Amino acid sequence: MKLLFSSLLALFASSSSDGFATRTAFVALPLSQRTGSTELYISSWGKNGPPSRWKKPEDPDPAENIQSYLKAPEPVAARDNLDGTVMVSGWVKSKERTDQTVFDLLNAEESAFSFSKILAFVDDEKFAKKRLLGRHARYTGLLDKLDFLQASEPGALPTPEQLEGVKSWVANVDSDISVIMKIGELVKGSGVENVSILLTGASEADATTALGAVKSLESEGKSFTVIAVGQITEEVEGKLPYAIHDFGTEGGAIPSNATFSRDESLRFVTEGMGLECGKNKAMSFTEVHDVNATETKIIKGLREAGYSRPQEIDHMISKGVEAFDTACEEYKVRKPERTEDEEWMLNAEEKLKKAQNEALVQQDDDRAARKKTETEDIAREWAKRDFFRRSMAGESADMTEEEYIESVWDRALFEGDLKWRIINGETTDSKEELVDFKSKQEKKKQAMLEKAKASLAELLDEDDVAVPAGEKEEEKE
Repeated sequence: MKLLFSSLLALFASSSSDGFATRTAFVALPLSQRTGSTELYISSWGKNGPPSRWKKPEDPDPAENIQSYLKAPEPVAARDNLDGTVMVSGWVKSKERTDQTVFDLLNAEESAFSFSKILAFVDDEKFAKKRLLGRHARYTGLLDKLDFLQASEPGALPTPEQLEGVKSWVANVDSDISVIMKIGELVKGSGVENVSILLTGASEADATTALGAVKSLESEGKSFTVIAVGQITEEVEGKLPYAIHDFGTEGGAIPSNATFSRDESLRFVTEGMGLECGKNKAMSFTEVHDVNATETKIIKGLREAGYSRPQEIDHMISKGVEAFDTACEEYKVRKPERTEDEEWMLNAEEKLKKAQNEALVQQDDDRAARKKTETEDIAREWAKRDFFRRSMAGESADMTEEEYIESVWDRALFEGDLKWRIINGETTDSKEELVDFKSKQEKKKQAMLEKAKASLAELLDEDDVAVPAGEKEEEKE
């Protein structure tokens, strides 16, 4: 077969019957006479053809498609000294809650922490044990690591002696920024390597004071993380997106009416100490309520892409809005704004599409109007014929033609619609549709009958009320 094809091709190439000058003959050798193994057939490229014809994927705009900007989730870098003993201070003071969440986060198996001991520094050891030493602590394994140490007085910080053997410290500070400076002095003279501080109600701190507090934490061989938030609320973790700014700068100031979720703040103060990107950073976190904000788009995109909370927080700290804005600017350089001609062409295409859509809508409307008119005409003709048939049989002698048409109009419309669809080539099942129509009409008839009975009963009850009891007795007499 292939030999025959080659011969025909050679014959066609050498033919000059079309009146033109004789062409140079091309002779295709049979497959058996071809040499070499590098011959490539068109079919080898597949249905898409050779690579030169492949359609290159479009460069997506990050501002329009956030997933094109985000990479697949990858493991995040954690600090290498998250073991030994960690002290937790500033919690377990309220009777309204247990404050166990922060301990659970430091004890979580899937976290970066490998602490052998979690030391709760509390104002009242007896009270704290009642709040923390429960069934949950036993089931999660927290009971095996948890120990207690009581402060010298309520609200006091640990002494240098009490910090002996402590490698990491997670502290809760309520609005008093001077406490951060005291913590800094204690850390410098101790063996503490990591300190992570949650400053709540931080809206009262001005930039200068905040910067001074952050500077007090700087020490060689020590790492710090400061998380500053507004007033604490009991909203669930992760409900709202958040914005991150440098605490100790004008841009990092927290508004006076700012609020923040308690569980979310505990997540940040613990993850901030565990992540490498949180080392030696002071950050203010504020809730974002604007659904169109860049932070909202990024965080929503991260969660849709399957990022875990540590991966999400790492991305927002190390990259965040700045990296996204840079990616958008780079895209504009790669894809410059359209010229006037391109803009005109785009507008023309949009107008054409709009006109086509409007024409299709108008076509549907015209068809619907035509169907309604023609259906009603067919229905009227059906009703007239049915009236004539019944008149000949003596079944409608007490009714005019118009009265009869009005009485069977629902059935006439059904017959008209069925006939119209048959005429226009649409699929129909007249028997099945007629059965369904009669069933619906019967249900409608029953519903109307029940409604009429209810109205009559209500009317009779009103008549009984309107006639006084004395008058009814007189009527009986």
